[in-house]
Amino acid sequence: MNFNPFRRGGNQSTQENGNGHVTDVIRAESLETEFQRLKTNIHRELLDTLDLSRIAQLTDDELRADIRRIAEGILRMRELDSTIDEERLIDELVAESFGLGPLEPYMHDPDVSDILVNGAYEVFVERLGQLQETNTVFADDEHLMQIISRIAARVGRRIDENSPMVDARLPDGSRVNAIIPPLALGGPVLSIRRFGVRPLQIEDLLARGSICPEMLQFLEAAVEGRINLMISGGTGSGKTTMLNNISRFIPGGERIVTIEDSAELILQRKHVVKLETRPASAEGTGAVTQRDLVKNSLRMRPDRILLGEVRGAEALDMLQAMNTGHEGSLTTIHANDTDDALTRLEVMVSMTGAEMPVMVVRRYIASAITIVVHLARLKGGARRVMRVSEIRGLENGEYDMHEIFGYKQCGFDANGMTQGYFYSTGYEPMVSERLKDVGISLPSNLFQDRKLTAIESARIISRADELEAKDRADSNEENDA
Repeated sequence: MNFNPFRRGGNQSTQENGNGHVTDVIRAESLETEFQRLKTNIHRELLDTLDLSRIAQLTDDELRADIRRIAEGILRMRELDSTIDEERLIDELVAESFGLGPLEPYMHDPDVSDILVNGAYEVFVERLGQLQETNTVFADDEHLMQIISRIAARVGRRIDENSPMVDARLPDGSRVNAIIPPLALGGPVLSIRRFGVRPLQIEDLLARGSICPEMLQFLEAAVEGRINLMISGGTGSGKTTMLNNISRFIPGGERIVTIEDSAELILQRKHVVKLETRPASAEGTGAVTQRDLVKNSLRMRPDRILLGEVRGAEALDMLQAMNTGHEGSLTTIHANDTDDALTRLEVMVSMTGAEMPVMVVRRYIASAITIVVHLARLKGGARRVMRVSEIRGLENGEYDMHEIFGYKQCGFDANGMTQGYFYSTGYEPMVSERLKDVGISLPSNLFQDRKLTAIESARIISRADELEAKDRADSNEENDA
């Protein structure tokens, strides 16, 4: 989304030759910077005019209307250039007071998944999987710092030279990371991983070709049958989205404890206890780590533990939980492939300081984790489940891992989007017998060696709807009682 601070019909004619076009772009960037500086100056005047004693007595809508009225009054007293878009200026003054200033329009764009600010004059967004440079700018580094400080203050944290990094979460669940000088050499840097206006659902994943119905049918059975499962993948591959969606298959009535560094999970189940880590204070005290929360969660009588992302020493405590009665637990991990995910787990266990032989660690991992789902973000922005594998145990000191389903890339289309197909390897996982023992039967041809075509997915979706309906019915019975 590009913004023009001037009205249509202003002096922004595009010249035909290449040099003229470059000059036009530079001029547009300069005008946008001037627009932001003008807005910043008016915003400071607006804050001086605002009656702070009345703020607590007003609703958000009333306060927004009050700010709009004051802004309109300030503009009437100024002699603005006739080409300035006053309506946009007023809208952005309201956004400057309540939101993220120049970034606010992107926070309302459902197609934008990431907002990346590399200093005051360089903003990129990822829209529909494609990274795009915008002409959005801030007035200067101080303007950008005001936005970053406001975000940090909302979650009770601060960012300054003594504490130049911050992780935070916006009210809509979007995740924010900011880093400022002296660590960021080119000025303040802000990264926002947005939560969509409507989180992607199972139907969306199927429609986008991120997963095939056969894979989803197997994962439904595995989650319902309390099989420990780990989702691996790179940054932006869709790990959290997948975890959110397969949580839909957890039967109602089970107590779930979620543990995250920055709360992102929106589980589609009831009876969920959400825990979040806490960073150290400015004095270096009071930190609560994921490992602390995993240990504490074991005292909370959980049926399942969902660790948003395993990153360090908490890996050992998670494996212990999976091996000691908390079956059906789920987690995610950053990794380039399935083998790399298991190697990273081994390294994380070693971070605890426990001097355990490699073979003992591997045996522990193999007995705790049964299914590994690997996701990847491919060229063109497409997310795909690349592999669903089963760990059978160890063989000759190595993981005995078998691929059940996979995705094969076959080139690109005219738009640069990845082309390919899902397939089944013909391997029937050992967990099939365990699932039968708990009354979950899978079709005999589900694992047949073949390319997977778009079969009817209504059964998968309706099964999830059945679980939700059962939850509602159980809840109504409890209320009646």
